[in-house]
Amino acid sequence: MDPDRARELLAGERARIEQALASHSEGPLEADERIEPGDKETEDLYQDELDEGRQGDLREELAALERAETRLAEGTYGLSVDSGEPIPDARLEASPTAERTAEEQERWERGGY
Repeated sequence: MDPDRARELLAGERARIEQALASHSEGPLEADERIEPGDKETEDLYQDELDEGRQGDLREELAALERAETRLAEGTYGLSVDSGEPIPDARLEASPTAERTAEEQERWERGGY
């Protein structure tokens, strides 16, 4: 993949992640930490937990983005971190932070690495 296109894709990912993180940084909706699930007026507890999980996901995405930016700076962006095989441009267009080929990612997710 052309390095300029890679920088463009990664900049777009960074903007998306940072915007999502900013929109989730308002803090918990529950004011009293002693409120237990099921207590009266705890409707916001579910949303708090959902938001906390989403923030964790976004932090993981940001870490993956930073690894991709490092690979771009080192000249290894677009190559699998496992095998060194090229990651198809179509995969990088769809997922700019991809670290492996689709086949390797499937094996990795199944615990095959």
